[in-house]
Amino acid sequence: MSNSSRDSAEGAGWGSAEPGAYRALMPQRTEKLSWLSPATLWAARNGVLASWFGDPTGRTRSRWVAQRAAAGAPAGKVIRRDDPDRFSFLVIGDTGEGDDPQYAVVPGLLRAGGDTRFAVLASDVIYPVGSADDYGTKFFRPYADYQAPIYAIPGNHDWYEDLGGFMRVFCDDAPPLPPEPAPRPFTPAWLRSLLWHRPHPDDGRHLDEARKLRPAPAQQAVQPGPYWAVDAGPVRIVGIDTGLLGTVDAEQGAWLREVSRGDRPKILVTGSPLYVDGEHHPCPIEGGGTVDDIVRDPAHHYVAAIGGDIHNYQRYPVDVGGRTVQYVVAGGGGAFMHATHTIPRVSVAGVSEDDFRSYPLRGDSLAFYSALYGRRLRLRRFFTLTEAEATAVIAERLGIRTGRAPGDAARVTRRTRIVAGLLGTARRPERRKRFRLPVRKIYTSLFSPGSATYSPPFFKCFLRLDVTPEAVRLRCFAATGNRAQEVDPPVEDEVTIPLG
Repeated sequence: MSNSSRDSAEGAGWGSAEPGAYRALMPQRTEKLSWLSPATLWAARNGVLASWFGDPTGRTRSRWVAQRAAAGAPAGKVIRRDDPDRFSFLVIGDTGEGDDPQYAVVPGLLRAGGDTRFAVLASDVIYPVGSADDYGTKFFRPYADYQAPIYAIPGNHDWYEDLGGFMRVFCDDAPPLPPEPAPRPFTPAWLRSLLWHRPHPDDGRHLDEARKLRPAPAQQAVQPGPYWAVDAGPVRIVGIDTGLLGTVDAEQGAWLREVSRGDRPKILVTGSPLYVDGEHHPCPIEGGGTVDDIVRDPAHHYVAAIGGDIHNYQRYPVDVGGRTVQYVVAGGGGAFMHATHTIPRVSVAGVSEDDFRSYPLRGDSLAFYSALYGRRLRLRRFFTLTEAEATAVIAERLGIRTGRAPGDAARVTRRTRIVAGLLGTARRPERRKRFRLPVRKIYTSLFSPGSATYSPPFFKCFLRLDVTPEAVRLRCFAATGNRAQEVDPPVEDEVTIPLG
């Protein structure tokens, strides 16, 4: 097994490494998606509109579910497979930007996961707005050589065109929903409808041609709707749809409570992680209660909750009353990298920094962003930190063991401290000033979303879960875009989860 980022800088992808072969999989012309583009931000406006004028996704989701039920989808929304008691599957989150980082994941995924029985895409299948005609280069082409079915749960970006593209691809080519009556004038719903982004009338005209890239019967999967459960071997995998704003409607909440009953061990896959960046986000359910209440209930036998939406890997082993649930963030499947160096020293729900795992390591994240903004601001000599310098200043600011030692030659200077502060690096709680400018919040909300890059290391990842009647072995594999990590994908984190 090759070195990981915890072993060496080379294992993280730094240095003059041989470029990977992933580019041979890409189309000749590739869209360069920029989250700093006004056109992109305007197209993706529905999330903001929903937060201002009311979120319509619960009603729209209910209409999709009713349409699928009328077409013969199982009422319980449970997919019953014939997997043996010992099998493996993949989880890949936040994939579909269609550029270098997404395709860089594919060679390692096929090597480390080519024998798996199926895969689950956890959130944001297609960026920026889930258009049906984007599926060719952002779904069918990258996973053309994966010879097993792929199930998916939508993320907020898949909802930016009211889930039409997602339903056509994953739900038996579901036809568009009929239009609803116009809302009363001068109401919040009326204002929302005036500004709402909708798909082009001819969206999806290339979809039949794109499907030819994954034509084999063994590759096909049909799911009953945007949320579902899969009974596979000894486990039940429950996928929920958290829509535009990270919430669950009452109808889906009632289904979730029902499908969670019973002694069968369960794994939740959700578009919004329940623990992320050192914070607890339990995910409210309309009408009362939260998703995490259901996960924590010992009668439901959840052993893990895996969420997308945040574009990195994090793991929190939380004691929920004498048993441990592994809460995982798995959004590193292809979209731009969300920083980990902005995560404060972890102390949440009994999980300490020593228990917490992340990829990329905070020092690698800071080095990555320092180089990125050094190029963008044309201040390379000032901004760019070596991975050793970045690791050293992280250790100083947070007072933590960094996962990989910075080395004796690394020095923390005034410049490295300034750069770390400007790029939103967290500090120890006892050293935060009461009236300090909220740099971390500003950094993560404004600077990070424009951080697409097209040269390795990309710090992407995917999960492989090996299931037996006794346990689930969860491994996070890295994809950097370098040849070494394509040939032998390194394991960045591993945990064995008992099922007894």
